[in-house]
Amino acid sequence: AGILNETGLSEIEVEHDGLKIRVARTLTASAPVTLAAPAVAAPPAPAQAAESVTAPPAPAPAAGDAVKSPMVGTVYLQPQPDAPSFVKVGDTVAEGQTLMIVEAMKTMNPIPAPRAGKILEILVLNGQPVEFGEPLAIIG
Repeated sequence: AGILNETGLSEIEVEHDGLKIRVARTLTASAPVTLAAPAVAAPPAPAQAAESVTAPPAPAPAAGDAVKSPMVGTVYLQPQPDAPSFVKVGDTVAEGQTLMIVEAMKTMNPIPAPRAGKILEILVLNGQPVEFGEPLAIIG
């Protein structure tokens, strides 16, 4: 729970030697902290069943450059809750223009466009936790 408070994260999950612990909090002032029971691994599927199951093909990534998160935090697509988004798909942006904000440890960090171009895709939702290096948007 202390790590959540220090980092500003809303949840964390750790797995070690088959024991999985998940700590999460809601964003209200009196939020309870919940702990998940250890997960029990399901028995492996028979080999022939695994061969017959195929995953649907992943969508092709948009051609362009990914703008990645420089830190762990929470992404916000607009400067204030009632304000319009910094950018939307189809917008043309200039190098250095703010695309979104990543909040880390109560600090709002603007994410600038690394180059001029067109926003082809926004890969995150407003208020979503993000990891270091996670793609946030695609600029073409």
